[in-house]
Order: sequence, then structure tokens, then C-alpha cells
Amino acid sequence: MSFEVKGKIKVLFDQQDFPSGFYKRDFVVTTNEQYPQDIKFGALKERVEQLNGLGEGDEVTVKFDIRGREYNGNYYVDLNAWRIERGVSSQSATPNSSSDNKSVSSEPLSEVKEVELTAPSPSDDDLPF
Repeated sequence: MSFEVKGKIKVLFDQQDFPSGFYKRDFVVTTNEQYPQDIKFGALKERVEQLNGLGEGDEVTVKFDIRGREYNGNYYVDLNAWRIERGVSSQSATPNSSSDNKSVSSEPLSEVKEVELTAPSPSDDDLPF
């Protein structure tokens, strides 16, 4: 099962190298929600390369899996990032791009017409009960 989070990179930790040849790099993403959350992810082995060129404050989309384990009676949860994509920052987006079909116009709204609402007559009721 995989999950996805969008937000800004808050912290990029240094890469950790282990004697067995295993390496990982942790990072924290602050979500873009009403109540932002700081979520720590880990990038393992070749996934670390996806963090190259990214810095604190960059918008990203992180796709990840949840891994759990037990060690000496304690339970641990890891969020393993398997895809880290650079997002579009709000400052670099152009508000009036021609490819954006959802552009907002600053033109005033045209005149609003009033519509009379009437209740349906009992003969218009086609419900079976």
C-alpha cells in the first residue's frame, strides 16, 4: 500500500552510511494543510539520489510506504519514500498562463437575473411510494 504527501522540505539530514554498504538519508516535509504537519521520511539506497538538487523550502510530492517492526518489545514505524518529485512553487507559477484553463478573471460579474422558483404540483410526482 502506498501513500502520497505534498508539502515543503523543512529539513534535509546528512546521508548515513553503514559498514554493510547500506545507506539512507532522512528528510522532513511540512504539509500544505490547514493544520500543517512535520513528517519525517527516509530515503533508502538508490532513492537517496532523488534528493539531490533539492533544498529546504522546495515544494515536493513524496510517495511512500509504511513499514513497521518490533525490536525488544518496542514497536517502530518508518515512512520509506520511494518517489520524490519536485513540485511547482507558488512563486514560480504564472497566474495567466495560456495552458491554464482555470484562470481567474478580474472582470466584474455580469448582471444576475432573478429566477422564480415554484414547487412542483402533485401530478408531477412520479415516485412509486
